[in-house]
Amino acid sequence: MPNASPDLQAIARQVMLARGFHPDFPPEVQQQLQQLRQHPPEITAGNGIRDLRNLLWSSIDNNTSRDLDQVEVAEALPNGDTKIMVGIADIDAYVIKSSPIDVHAASETTTVYAGVRNFPMLPEQLSTGQTSLLEKQDRLSVVIEFVVDAGGEVSADNAYRALTRNHAQLQYNSTGVWLESTGSAPAKVAASAPLQAQLRIQDATAQKLKHQRHEQGSLDLETGELTPLMHGDQVVGLVPEQKNRATELIEEFMIAANGVMARMLEKVSSLRRVVKTPERWDRIVQLAAQYGERLPSDPDSKALSQFLLRRKAADPDHYADLSLAVIKLIGPGEYVLERPGEPAPGHFGLAVQDYTHSTAPNRRFADVVTQRIVKAQLAGKSNPFSDNELSGIAANCTAKEKAARKVERDMSKRLAAAALQNRIGAVFDAMVTGVTPHGTFVRALQPHVEGLLAQGHQGLDVGDRLKVKLIRVDVQHGFIDFARA
Repeated sequence: MPNASPDLQAIARQVMLARGFHPDFPPEVQQQLQQLRQHPPEITAGNGIRDLRNLLWSSIDNNTSRDLDQVEVAEALPNGDTKIMVGIADIDAYVIKSSPIDVHAASETTTVYAGVRNFPMLPEQLSTGQTSLLEKQDRLSVVIEFVVDAGGEVSADNAYRALTRNHAQLQYNSTGVWLESTGSAPAKVAASAPLQAQLRIQDATAQKLKHQRHEQGSLDLETGELTPLMHGDQVVGLVPEQKNRATELIEEFMIAANGVMARMLEKVSSLRRVVKTPERWDRIVQLAAQYGERLPSDPDSKALSQFLLRRKAADPDHYADLSLAVIKLIGPGEYVLERPGEPAPGHFGLAVQDYTHSTAPNRRFADVVTQRIVKAQLAGKSNPFSDNELSGIAANCTAKEKAARKVERDMSKRLAAAALQNRIGAVFDAMVTGVTPHGTFVRALQPHVEGLLAQGHQGLDVGDRLKVKLIRVDVQHGFIDFARA
């Protein structure tokens, strides 16, 4: 055991710098923040801004989240359909295009979650304060409205500016167990019959949306990501992230809302979020064959979705590992410029043709860009971005998202190494997650930690199963080395 535990907070900052980020805000950002403190935007209705504070808006997010991007409310319609409204934080009202805060956000493009600390894209005075849709606070929002029918089909798309008020700030875990009837209601929910009814409507509608997406071929993927369990500055364990009905509720509403925004912008140049057809489909076919299943020779998201659902039902304990292999073979998403009349490649994983990012502007710059284009369209103004600007933004957002994934991966390895310091020599069931010129990488199944297969990697490919022995960890550098057992 090392004599002293490394400073994981300092390591996180070093990793950010190494991956091309600038975690410190420049002085001109502080000056702009001071101006916003003294002269905040006027939070009033009128001039195209509706007053919707009386609606029973609520939010559901992680237990520790303060950078709240969205609130939701539902209305049961007489014909059996449901109207959903998703309020999105109006970042553009506070962060003017080309201002110092905007320039910094455009460079960083994303909030990075490094396990032991977060590196926000926007200063926390905004992202966890003035622009966060916090409970009992009046906030400017862009509302995305749509109607969901009994079959989960979305219609009546609309968007507009509004004044909203979050009446209940809820958390995924406690709300999820109540929705699933496996635990009691959170105090705020238990105290309000109208809120209970509201959340039940939202949950039922989300499940219809989920069913419809899967019918179209959307992929239900789980990665088994781990969250560090901290005691002070020490990592004492790794806790798997869990999906539940509350996480699904938000996921379904955000996917639907992003589709609405994409369709609204079909007549102007805008950003799209795409996941192209997998280049390694042949390997996905081989993986399915290992389970006695046959997939078409040409990429088919619906066939893949049905295969994955069958495997999840047959072996839920190992489904995250199969999911991870498929995710690696499909490849990451990217941002692209879409001009009017030029269809984007679509999103293979979600089985949708029109998709953008618009629902997390406190955390993603692409969403701020989309918000500005939509607001300009609502106001009858020209697009605030040229095609060249959008093309450059798309490329930078894609590159920084890739860099952010590397930061998160680098830190997850360091956190995992810290949690495994005392388990040298232990043997784990594992799966191959990557075969690159730099080496073969495996992921232990319990706990789900990834490392280099330093010995015995010949003849392996993504998705292969094997037993590995932990032979070395280095917390400072995030090295976890396995040997074939």
